[in-house]
Amino acid sequence: MRKGREKNLIFAEKVGRKLKIQEKMANKLETLVTRYRALEIDRQIDYDKFYLYSLITHSTAIEGSTITELENQIMFDHGVSLKGKSIEEQSMNLDLKEAYEKAITLAKNHTPITIDRLVSLSAMVMKNTGKEYKTMLGDFSSARGELRLLNVTAGVGGRSYMNYSKVPIKLAEFCNKLNEERRHVAGKSIDELYQLTFDAHFDLVTIHPWADGNGRMARLVMNMLQFEFGLIPTKILREDKEEYIKALVATREEDDLDIFRSFMTQMMERNLTAEIDAYLQSIGEPAPRGKEKTEKSREKIIHLLSEDGKLSAASLAEKLGISAKAVEKHLARLKADGVIERIGAAKGGYWKVK
Repeated sequence: MRKGREKNLIFAEKVGRKLKIQEKMANKLETLVTRYRALEIDRQIDYDKFYLYSLITHSTAIEGSTITELENQIMFDHGVSLKGKSIEEQSMNLDLKEAYEKAITLAKNHTPITIDRLVSLSAMVMKNTGKEYKTMLGDFSSARGELRLLNVTAGVGGRSYMNYSKVPIKLAEFCNKLNEERRHVAGKSIDELYQLTFDAHFDLVTIHPWADGNGRMARLVMNMLQFEFGLIPTKILREDKEEYIKALVATREEDDLDIFRSFMTQMMERNLTAEIDAYLQSIGEPAPRGKEKTEKSREKIIHLLSEDGKLSAASLAEKLGISAKAVEKHLARLKADGVIERIGAAKGGYWKVK
């Protein structure tokens, strides 16, 4: 009995530590998303277009494409065939772009997710790179998005995915579960919504409905849900490919979904931090490092203007150690938010803190 109690205590402590770690990660992700939105990074000119191009580029890179974001921009916007890139690589990227555009439309309309719609999206993804398969049970085509009629394994020496005969039933269960969860997202936190999308990604890969394109489809469905929920879509960068695959394998082998959730959350945090830093540098404001900047620039500007409303953008920039352009951007935002008001003309006037 005593040993049993000790085991229970050890287990409870492990669970407690795990929950604290998860809560800390969730808070950090929500803080970063809030910061990202406060900076209005997602409201920049052509943000949606170029972010989509980035999603496509990195998703196909995981499947072996060497096409860069800039090359995809040229190919997508100008219809230019890329020199030194194979037709298969270019087709893979063009097909995925078409599939994403369709998925975004479905997301905006909150369209129910069904097997037929997943098959249709898969057909777009594999339109020009899919293959015809001949099996004892009949022929099928990944280019038409048809479900596999054969068994597949996760690479050389990898574990087999579920038997092909179970795929239709499991895929129907997946759609039903996902549609039910989509009906009850009101009130969920940012972290909870991300976890839902990460789980959908893992579940679809685990079912592995198709002979080809399962990874691209899993990432597409995850992003489609994120578009629907108004989240910043998750990018899995080409440099994270090895970590990403290992997380999928470990989650499957240990039957612990928290492994994949943790990896995806940490990766999302890294990417958001990098994008925030890059944006701040682009407007001439140094990216915050550790605890060096304990007060946001906006708050510093408000404090300085409350003491001297006649300070110019150049004077504020000198005091804050950032560019005048960055200060002007902050002033415009503070004015739009109703925090400060300009009294008098640009020259000779002053700022009033409300």
